[in-house]
Amino acid sequence: MTSIVVLGSTNMDLVAYVAKAPARGETVTGRSFRTIPGGKGANQAVAAARAGGEVAMIGAVGSDDFGYRLRDTLEHCSVDTDLLRTVEGPSGTAHIVVDDEGGNAIVVVPGANGTVTSLSHGDEALIANADLLLLQLELPLSVVVDGAAHARRSGVRTVLTPAPVQPLPPELFDVTDLLVPNEHEATALTGRADPHAAALALLEVVPEVVVTLGAAGCLYAARGADLLAVPAPQVRAVDTTAAGDTFVGALAVALGEGRPVPEALAWAGTAAALSVRREGASTSMPYRTEIDTALGTPSSLEADPA
Repeated sequence: MTSIVVLGSTNMDLVAYVAKAPARGETVTGRSFRTIPGGKGANQAVAAARAGGEVAMIGAVGSDDFGYRLRDTLEHCSVDTDLLRTVEGPSGTAHIVVDDEGGNAIVVVPGANGTVTSLSHGDEALIANADLLLLQLELPLSVVVDGAAHARRSGVRTVLTPAPVQPLPPELFDVTDLLVPNEHEATALTGRADPHAAALALLEVVPEVVVTLGAAGCLYAARGADLLAVPAPQVRAVDTTAAGDTFVGALAVALGEGRPVPEALAWAGTAAALSVRREGASTSMPYRTEIDTALGTPSSLEADPA
């Protein structure tokens, strides 16, 4: 079984569902509201665990009720939380508006996530014994760099999702094996609007890149190889909030199992397609059997979500 450590955020998602997102200064009436455990780190951990990985989480939750619920959700999904810290104060929150087309706008308040500024000896040992380390940018950048550098020294493959996107130091690129931005993040990092050009530009700083393109699938680029375009299954999107994190979690499992890259990308894309058919983040993520069934029987993706 693939051993995956996630160094990342845990947030409670506060989700309002609306016909159309409000413009600046505008008030709209929503049709429903939900609180759903999330955060990019926790989402990737749940996605990888449901896809069949052996997953452990490094991060922090607050001492509030949200913190209890976040930890309980991870444990219920078979994610090891022994090194998930509990700190005094509020947990992280993400305030999300989802429109009728499945699009979203998100404001993240870090809360407890902002206290994770360094690795403990236990964190370092856990990372050193993993197959892959998954990283995002909802923790302080210093600990992301430290985590990736420790993984590199330990021979552990690093997978970085550069979100929320921000300028990144060369020392982080130097210890990143696989970078997985969406097309907007790829443009922000390179200044190139065309995702093909952005992917090639990113190869100047990392050895492998996957640019996710939403409903259009993804692009894979590696040094010394041709660009590979992998289409996504076509589905009716209900909520795209967790698509990217589902893709990364499933991709990590597939790569850890030694699958060829085209097969791994198709499997991860199918997982992401399944997730957008359901509301919520962690609640939308498919199990391994669902991914295998949908990939083998594409018609199963066409049915209305449960």
